[in-house]
Amino acid sequence: MAAARSAEGPGALSRAIRAVGRALRAPFTRTGRRIRRATHAHGAGESGLGRLIELHAVNGAGDVMITVALASTVFFSVPTDEARGRVTLYLAITLAPFALLAPVIGPLLDRLPHGRRAAMAAAMLARALLALGLSGAVATGGLELYPAALGVLVASKAYGVVRSAVVPRLLPPRFSLVKANSRVTLAGLLATGLAAPVGAGLHRIGPQWPLYGACALFCLGTYWALKLPPKVDSAKGEHKARILPLGERKPGLRTVGPSVLHGLQANAAFRMLSGFLIFFLAFLLRDHPLAGQSAAVSLGLVGVSAGLGNALGTAVGAWLRTRAPEMIIVTVLGTALAAAVLAAVFFGAGMVAVLAATAGFCQALAKLSLDALIQRDVPEEVRTSAFARSETLLQMSWVVGGAIGIVLPLNGALGMSVAAAIVGTGAGLAVRGLVGACGRSGRSGRTGPRVA
Repeated sequence: MAAARSAEGPGALSRAIRAVGRALRAPFTRTGRRIRRATHAHGAGESGLGRLIELHAVNGAGDVMITVALASTVFFSVPTDEARGRVTLYLAITLAPFALLAPVIGPLLDRLPHGRRAAMAAAMLARALLALGLSGAVATGGLELYPAALGVLVASKAYGVVRSAVVPRLLPPRFSLVKANSRVTLAGLLATGLAAPVGAGLHRIGPQWPLYGACALFCLGTYWALKLPPKVDSAKGEHKARILPLGERKPGLRTVGPSVLHGLQANAAFRMLSGFLIFFLAFLLRDHPLAGQSAAVSLGLVGVSAGLGNALGTAVGAWLRTRAPEMIIVTVLGTALAAAVLAAVFFGAGMVAVLAATAGFCQALAKLSLDALIQRDVPEEVRTSAFARSETLLQMSWVVGGAIGIVLPLNGALGMSVAAAIVGTGAGLAVRGLVGACGRSGRSGRTGPRVA
C-alpha cells in the first residue's frame, strides 16, 4: 500500500503541474488563435498574406521598442538645449547619410528579385544585432549610439521597401491591393500601440531592457520572414521602373499616366509634413507642454492622436477602395490644409491634437490611394519595382521634413504656418493634375490597369 501511494504521489503531482501549466497557457493560446483567425481571414491564410501581416506586426513592435530606448537617451534624459544638440547630431549622423543611401536601396533590391525573403530576414537580423549593440550605448550615451541608430534606420527602411514589393505577390483571390495594404498597416499600428507601453515598462527596469525586447522580436521576425511562401521570391515577368526618367525614351512612371506622378507628389507632401511635425512638436511641447500636463504626457497625447487618426484612415481606406483614388487624395489634401491653417491661426493645445490626428488620417488615406493608383495604372510587369521606388522617394521626403522641423525656431504659430505651407505646396503641385486625370479616366470608362 505504501509503495502504491508513493507511486501515485509523483503521478498526481505531475498531473497537477500540467493542469496548472494548461491553465496559465490558456489565455495566451486563445489570444493567439483569435489573432491567427483574424490575420488569415478571407483567404489571407492560403495566399500567405496572413504570414506577412504577422511579420509586419512583429516589425512594428520591434521598431517601437528601439524608439522608446532612443527617445529616453537622446531626448528625455538631458536638458532641452543638450537634447536639441543630440537630436541634431542624430539627424546629421543618421538621417543625412540615409538621404544619400535611400536612392540606392530601391535599385539594389531590384537586383535581388529572387531573394526577397532573405532580404527581409537580413533586415530583421541586422536590427536584432544592432539592438544588442545599442543596449550598451544607451547606458553611457556615447557616440557609438549614432552609427548603430543609422544601421537600424537603414535596415528598417529596406524592410519597408521589400515589404511593399512583396504584397502584390500574396494577394488572395478577389482581394484588392488597397485592402491588403490596409490589413498589413493596421496590424503594424496595433502592434505598435501594444508594444509602446510594454517598452516603457521595460525601460523602468533599465534603459537597455527595451532593446533586449526588440532583439527578441527581430529574431522571431527573422525566422518568420524565411517562412514566407516561396512565391514571394518569384520575379516572373517583372521589369524595372523609374520614377524620374533620364530621357524621353526611358520607360518610367510618367509613361503610365499622370495619376501616379501627382499622387506621389501629394504623398511626398504628407510624408514631409509627418517628419516635420514629429521633430518640431517634440521640442515645442518639451518647452511648452499642453496646459496642465508634463512634456512627456503632452507628447504622448499628440502621438496617440496621430496614431488614432492613422488607424482610422487605414480602416476608411479599405472601405473606400471602390472610390476614385484621385478624388480621395484631393479631398485629404484639402482637409489637411484646412487643419494646418486653423492650427496656425488658432494655435493651442486642442488644435495641435486635431492637426496631429488629421495629418495621420490624411496620410493613411493618401498612401492607400497611391497604392491603388499604382495597382490600376502601372502594368504588372513593372508594378513591384514601382512600389520600391515610390517608397524610397517618400522616405526621402520624411527626411527633408524632419530636417526642417529640427532647425525651425520654437514658435507654435510659425511652425503650424510652415506645416500649412508644406501641404499647400503639395496641393498646388498635385490637385489640378489629379482632377484632370480623374476626369479623363471617367470619360474613357477605364477601371483596370492601364499601359501607356
